[in-house]
Amino acid sequence: MEARQLTTDELKAGLEEIRQSRRDGGVLRLIVRRPTKGEREVLEEGRLDLVVGLVGDNWLARSEQATPKRTPNPETQLTLMNARAAQLIAGSRERWPLAGDQLYVDLDLSPSNLPPGTRLAIGSALVEVTAEPHNGCKQFVGHFGMDAMLFVNSPEGKALSLRGINTRVVQAGVIRVGDVATKR
Repeated sequence: MEARQLTTDELKAGLEEIRQSRRDGGVLRLIVRRPTKGEREVLEEGRLDLVVGLVGDNWLARSEQATPKRTPNPETQLTLMNARAAQLIAGSRERWPLAGDQLYVDLDLSPSNLPPGTRLAIGSALVEVTAEPHNGCKQFVGHFGMDAMLFVNSPEGKALSLRGINTRVVQAGVIRVGDVATKR
């Protein structure tokens, strides 16, 4: 899954396409479960649960190890990334899962469109955008390069939430690729 890492100028050239993302009614393009560290499973259908997030994902176990009190942070239960941003940064759909997010949706994820507290209906589930920032990590840099990390964390990248957003599940349900994410 090797691909050329884009330069800052190449990434900036793709911003107009990302800005064309729907502001409501965006399509869920990809569901990715992370059963263990470094492993990815692409799903056609997933179940969102109030306690574990995406069923079969390692969020709960990983977050228990990462926090000082060893308690999971429900504000980071489920991450969404803009599908157009993933396409630009990853270079192909097969590489989107390397970003480490669970849901990839063709939707404007900017705080001006989806401020914390906004609820999104996806399939029969409901998720709520949290205020917890979603930043890149060393794995993101390893897969996509330092220019990509600086790009998503730039003022413009933050204004568009190019690295994605954190959400929490507020109503359990089933989601499928092709479902529409609608603001509630």
